[in-house]
Amino acid sequence: MNRIAAAHHRAKHLSREAMFELIRRPVITEKATLLNELNQVVFQVAITASKPEIKAAIEGLYKVKVAAVNTVLTKGKTKRFKGRPGVRSDVKKAYVSLAAGQSIDLTSGLA
Repeated sequence: MNRIAAAHHRAKHLSREAMFELIRRPVITEKATLLNELNQVVFQVAITASKPEIKAAIEGLYKVKVAAVNTVLTKGKTKRFKGRPGVRSDVKKAYVSLAAGQSIDLTSGLA
């Protein structure tokens, strides 16, 4: 079984607990809010999450049909805190395109 087929197989058998571990939180920013008009929603996800797993988790948690998933891995910045250097954590975001007629209301919570 190749890598893509294995990812699809794992995605089909996600428990509800595993879905919550993959999808960390919705991203509520100005850009993410503007994407709602284009039927897209942005979530912060686990670094190890694959696109098929993200799609299965969103469809399972929010009961919607997902058309596509695009991911962005943002490397953590080097910052200084009280004169001492530190590094922010890496963040992975998923831009989820929903099928026509589907929507997610992030203010109401999960079903």
